[in-house]
Amino acid sequence: MVQRNTVSFSVTDIENFKKRMLSWANQFGVCCFLDNNGYGGKHHSYECLLAAGAAAFYSASKNILVSLQDFYQLHNDWLFGHFSYDLKNDIENLTSSHKDKVGFPDTFLFQPQTVIKINGNLVTFSCLQDEPSIVFKNIQATPIERTEPASAIYIQPRISKETYLQTIQKLQQHILRGDCYEINYCMEFFAEDTVINPLEIYQQLISISPNPFSCFYKLNDKSLLCASPERYLKKEGSTIISQPIKGTIRRNNADINADETNKKQLYESTKDRSENVMVVDLVRNDLSKICKENSVQVEELFGIYTFPQLHQMISTIKGELRNDIDLPGILKATFPMGSMTGAPKKRVMELIEQYEYTKRGIYSGAVGYISPEKDFDFNVVIRSIMYNQINQYLSYQVGSGITFYSNAEEEYKECLLKAKAIEKVLQ
Repeated sequence: MVQRNTVSFSVTDIENFKKRMLSWANQFGVCCFLDNNGYGGKHHSYECLLAAGAAAFYSASKNILVSLQDFYQLHNDWLFGHFSYDLKNDIENLTSSHKDKVGFPDTFLFQPQTVIKINGNLVTFSCLQDEPSIVFKNIQATPIERTEPASAIYIQPRISKETYLQTIQKLQQHILRGDCYEINYCMEFFAEDTVINPLEIYQQLISISPNPFSCFYKLNDKSLLCASPERYLKKEGSTIISQPIKGTIRRNNADINADETNKKQLYESTKDRSENVMVVDLVRNDLSKICKENSVQVEELFGIYTFPQLHQMISTIKGELRNDIDLPGILKATFPMGSMTGAPKKRVMELIEQYEYTKRGIYSGAVGYISPEKDFDFNVVIRSIMYNQINQYLSYQVGSGITFYSNAEEEYKECLLKAKAIEKVLQ
């Protein structure tokens, strides 16, 4: 295991320090800030992790699972980064031909020069070369980025509402024919010739919609500003945990009783339960390929969780990994996550390519970390803004799970609901 210089400091004003820490990290070409925004829970590990500077990195678009294992074994250290949705092409015999103007690579992992962990008021620095006390002082001296309201940005839909509604009808015909049971269909909203300060926009997004799998992820000219509520996969020792989301309803923050009624309505919704149990079955099947016999269990079914904008239905599935399973094996069995595809997975990914108009790229992929002990935790990249500074191109995508019984008009409204916080920041 790589030796790091590790020192902890107590910080009184942790929120202020977080902002300075982010401003400091933003000077690096590569950084990744993961924040659970105060959400605890049974499977909570870290309140906040920051990785800054790349001592070594891995980036690939072909033969990923083979070469990834070499990099993974070579670096017995912290690794941060992402797997884009198009890692699917390396797992299955699939292609992606749509345009991707943001341009994150299919896979990118980096060994950070500096890792900073926050738990409560304790801040722990782990540095490869730098002296932790000097990094701490540099962060304390870093000015906080201003968070003035952004100028209005002209957002365009990639497809019209009419096209969306017609596409849902076509997908339901595929379901009727038996091609699939459920399909996650997404659409893009975008802005061209747009200049933003990504860190400033991220901080505004999180102030409106703080979620437990949020991240600010910078890869040179590309930025991901993510307010995700969903975990893709966590490994802790030999235990693997997945927490797919299927089921969404609007909050009513003005009326507590009405808000509780909405939660009850979501819990009792036949449609949402049907979608949720389908993805649970898919995840159980995925995990059974890599877990010990009879170890895969549904820890929680139809859990209702509350976030600033929405109530969500989340189920938790876990299992015990077989001794012969490595990271590429885990990815091959479980990626992309079922909540962003549908079932059966390969066929719906073919239909997604046929009917969507934009390459998903990092959207509906995963961002997270791998620890020196080879544990990991990755989110699902949803509720996110993607930005390419060189192209001056801004994008966000939203989607929902389509079944035969879906109402196309209601699905369209659900997509707009999921984008509400992003729209508020940008417009």
